[in-house]
Amino acid sequence: MINIHEKTLQDIEFHAVLQQIAELCITDLGRIEVLEIKPFTTKELVVQSLQYTNEYVSSFYNDNRIPNHGFEPITKEVKLLKIENSYLETKSFKKIASITLTISDILKFLKKFEEYYPSLHKLSMSLEVVTHLVTEIDAIIDRFGDVKDNASDTLYQLRKAINSVRGKINQSFASALNTYHNLDYLDDIRESVVENKRVLAVKAMYRRKVKGSIMGSSKTGSIVYIQPEQTFQYARELNNLEFDESEEVDKILRNLTEYVRPYTSLLEQYQFFLVRLDVIYAKAKYAQSINAILPQINDEKIYEAKDAYHPLLFVSNKAEGKKTFPQSIYLNPENRIIVISGPNAGGKSITLKTIGLLQVMLQSGMLVPVHEKSNICLFDRIISDIGDNQSIENHLSTYSYRLKQMNYFLRKCNKNTLFLIDEFGTGSDPELGGALAETFLEEFYHREAFGIITTHYSNLKVLANELPYMQNANMMFDEKSLEPMFKLILGQAGSSFTFEVAQKNGIPYSLINRAKKKIERGKVRFDATIAKLQKERSKLEKTERSLKENEKKKQSEADKLEEINAKVQKKLENYQELYDSNQRLIYLGQKFNDVSEKYFENKRKRELMAELFKLVQIENSKRKKVSAKQKRAEKAKEQQVKKEAEKKVAVIRQKKKAAKKKQIKVEKPKPILKVGDRVRMHDGRAVGSIDSIEKGKAIVNYGIFTTNVNLDLLELVETKKN
Repeated sequence: MINIHEKTLQDIEFHAVLQQIAELCITDLGRIEVLEIKPFTTKELVVQSLQYTNEYVSSFYNDNRIPNHGFEPITKEVKLLKIENSYLETKSFKKIASITLTISDILKFLKKFEEYYPSLHKLSMSLEVVTHLVTEIDAIIDRFGDVKDNASDTLYQLRKAINSVRGKINQSFASALNTYHNLDYLDDIRESVVENKRVLAVKAMYRRKVKGSIMGSSKTGSIVYIQPEQTFQYARELNNLEFDESEEVDKILRNLTEYVRPYTSLLEQYQFFLVRLDVIYAKAKYAQSINAILPQINDEKIYEAKDAYHPLLFVSNKAEGKKTFPQSIYLNPENRIIVISGPNAGGKSITLKTIGLLQVMLQSGMLVPVHEKSNICLFDRIISDIGDNQSIENHLSTYSYRLKQMNYFLRKCNKNTLFLIDEFGTGSDPELGGALAETFLEEFYHREAFGIITTHYSNLKVLANELPYMQNANMMFDEKSLEPMFKLILGQAGSSFTFEVAQKNGIPYSLINRAKKKIERGKVRFDATIAKLQKERSKLEKTERSLKENEKKKQSEADKLEEINAKVQKKLENYQELYDSNQRLIYLGQKFNDVSEKYFENKRKRELMAELFKLVQIENSKRKKVSAKQKRAEKAKEQQVKKEAEKKVAVIRQKKKAAKKKQIKVEKPKPILKVGDRVRMHDGRAVGSIDSIEKGKAIVNYGIFTTNVNLDLLELVETKKN
């Protein structure tokens, strides 16, 4: 039987988590239900609830999303149905139809995807689907929440008569309006509405000439409002018909209520199921927001919470863009109690609250933000003493209160208990309080209880070091800056860094030195030794992290090289196959050429056919018999290899072309040739001078002879000197 004290729930701020989960509900009833969540009383209920939440979380990450479970509460309707001779309004029936359809959709879905959501399907199996209720309600009430005309023959006839009378009212009023308007008995506004009835706006002087019922007059008295006599008679008939209609509607709704009444208990179950589903949904959404999972649950009293985050701290830090530091805690029958020491503001209390809160959340059916390889057990009782517990109402000091708590712990502690105590033994004389705290801790130890405590007392650190199933731990501090690193280290006690922190905060060294002289030398040396060991451990931690990172990088590079090597090897094999295939084809081509040449010379057909047949037989002897499918596969493979080779060749050719283009020099603009310039032909050596230029041609004088040459064939050697 699991029992977790209300005081523990307050200490670990469990209700703050419930508040955050409640905000994720989509129904008001769901929010109320979440705020009343308490840890389950049996392991079976815990495991079952965790499975519901875990299955709902999985629906967020696949295509088979659970249908919407939103609904309007039918609490009032259920209460009315339980009262004899009561009947429901049309809106109530619409709510009942809606909740029935919602249940029907969810049950069909869970049955269809039973393999994905086995626990949720099992939860829904006790419900019966009664869609005929929806059919009956829809037959009587329309989508606007009104009773349909054809709900009964009587109602149909009544509404038909009502529509007819309304038509007569309008007709008679229009007739009277025209008649009295033509007689000029009416005011300019002609008509008005009094008590929701159309009336004639008659001039006061003609009120006796108009037959009808006087309904009132204007403020000045110049206008009298009269309902025409014929219209009045029809209005009375309409009132009677509307009364009969109201009676018939009541009768129909009473009959429909009696039809629904036998299913009152089932409707109550529908609402209960949807509220429960809303709670599961909110737990799942919260789990998604804090990256929570379902860890392995064991019965061996092994508690391994790896990389555990404090949910409230994670949510607030996430909103502010800050980093949250996880903690890892290991408890088992061989290591039942952990004593955490170290300076204040290092995260000791947060670690304590993290473990307590996650354990209570888990035992309340909520997933927790831990590493997927975590392995957690359940406890029958979780007791805590965290924070300042001075009670003004009961006139108790902190120490008195704590002694009462210790008395309660001594009565309840056993091998199935997890105790969490912050600042164990404080509130009294350090020597005496420490001794009493040590005695309490020994008692918890001998009762085989599991627990985590935080302390500054050296005697408790020594005790944890001496007893085999107890372990020291400390919150790491940076040895240079003395800033907290928010990391829990198991296996070693922590120094309080009392003097170091004092010095960092500007306390004069002379005062610190005097303080050191006032206490036992052995204690200073002990604390100094612990501080030194912590610094060494911090350095080792950094070195280890650095080595691990380097190892990961090297492994990653090795994996990449291995992958590249495998790809290169595969390509070489493919190219080798292609080369062998091409060599064989070249060999066959040469053979065929030899046979063809031989036939060209001797024209012997028989010898030719024999040679060709022999060549074919030799080639076929090398072939293996393969199926058509294998042939297609091999052909496709060859084609693929050829394509790859062609692509690479095309790329190489492209690069060569680009390189050639770069090498081509940009031609210099041709100079304009003039008479007197010394020139020569592009492919010649002789130099002459231009005598004249006409129509793109020049007469070049070489001294011995002259010639007529196109200007395009000439190149400038020297321009004419002025």
